[in-house]
Amino acid sequence: MSDSAPRTAAATDLPALTLRRDKAVRSAVEVSLAGEAAPVVGLLDVTGIREDARALTAAFAEVTAPGTPVLHAFAVKAAPLVPVLRLLCAEGIGAEVASPGELALARAAGIEPGRTVLDSPAKTRGELREALDLGIAVNADNPQELARLDELVAGAPPRSPLGVRVNPQVGGGSIEALSTATATSKFGVALRDEGARDWLVRAFLDRPWLTRLHTHSGSQGIPLDRLAAGLAATAALAEEINEKAGRRQIDTLDIGGGLPVNFASDERTPDFATYARLLRREVPVLFGGGYGLVTEFGRSLLAKHGTALARVEYTKSSGGRPIAVTHAGAQIAARTVYAPESWPLRIAAYDSAGRPKSGPEVAQDVAGPACFAGDLLARDRPLPLLAPGDFAAALDTGAYYFAHHYAYNSLARPPIYGFTTTADPASEVRFALVREGQRTEEIVAESGGALRDALVAEE
Repeated sequence: MSDSAPRTAAATDLPALTLRRDKAVRSAVEVSLAGEAAPVVGLLDVTGIREDARALTAAFAEVTAPGTPVLHAFAVKAAPLVPVLRLLCAEGIGAEVASPGELALARAAGIEPGRTVLDSPAKTRGELREALDLGIAVNADNPQELARLDELVAGAPPRSPLGVRVNPQVGGGSIEALSTATATSKFGVALRDEGARDWLVRAFLDRPWLTRLHTHSGSQGIPLDRLAAGLAATAALAEEINEKAGRRQIDTLDIGGGLPVNFASDERTPDFATYARLLRREVPVLFGGGYGLVTEFGRSLLAKHGTALARVEYTKSSGGRPIAVTHAGAQIAARTVYAPESWPLRIAAYDSAGRPKSGPEVAQDVAGPACFAGDLLARDRPLPLLAPGDFAAALDTGAYYFAHHYAYNSLARPPIYGFTTTADPASEVRFALVREGQRTEEIVAESGGALRDALVAEE
């Protein structure tokens, strides 16, 4: 069954995720959260997010020695929304942040400093000082940053756990922009460069307060065996450092995130349990109890639980191909619009009442509102023929999509709602506002509206 084919099977034949989504879409239309006055909205499946957070925790608990400290830190960049971070915090998930803004979001969500990790290749002295004052873990990206930490911790043991990020240089995957363990990646200390390994060993031996190693080989498009190879190289370096130190100086390994997401169907594959078992087999030293663990999953926790629902405003035909013009395009799906081969999205068709649309599939374009020709969510996609007033739903958009607004054409940020449902078809859907839609006056204010005479004022 395609993502937009008629839903004629019994409800029990459809994944729970699909059933919840269909129910939420219909309810959002019925109560006018989506419609003419709100032509594009983001929907987040709260139940699905909770389930994946618990699945992550259980997967690593299954393969880790009892008593091993494990922190699962959500990569805030994947969904920088305070209510989402608060939801994950309630499930025992911390935060991995990479900017002052992300740190502020994590703190606003109530995530404790001790459950927060700061990663970034461009930390300022001020950012480092704030993290050290709060007791937030920091992974230094390069020798110059480590020199800054030398200055900041001089004379007093740091409150923060401190480490170094390494690039194991094990190679990239199918999406170059997301491959962070290539020979020339901008991230971390390049482990295979001449002299780098010796420098890293000496850096740790000279600094007893360095207690962590961090690596992250990439995310979408990276095969699992390559992720494992990067972790194996990093774990081997930790063992070497500890052996030469004559003690377990490195006590924690931050293994990053990177679990890819299946964008082809509602099936959750690969899942956290599969990945944890693979790492247990390929890098057993991670799970023997000798090291604490930190993970930094992002997309894999949120992607499958988001839907961008857009109303079809007009339909037309060009060159014999039908085109549905919607209100969702580059402003909510920049990656798909600019790199469709790497980031294709499934589209589900719903009628004007929010019901899964039936009918023969017709190859058509699903276009966005931005004023350039490439603003397309889908090209030549077989779907039940969309009509004005129908809805096109971009699936798997819970991470890096509608929460990451791109202000092309000064298009407004869409509202985002979390929803909960039950298995009972007669029960209502509960919605909770996660982020308000942007008003036009806010767009004007952000664009210097109060400063309109700044460039024409008399000298």
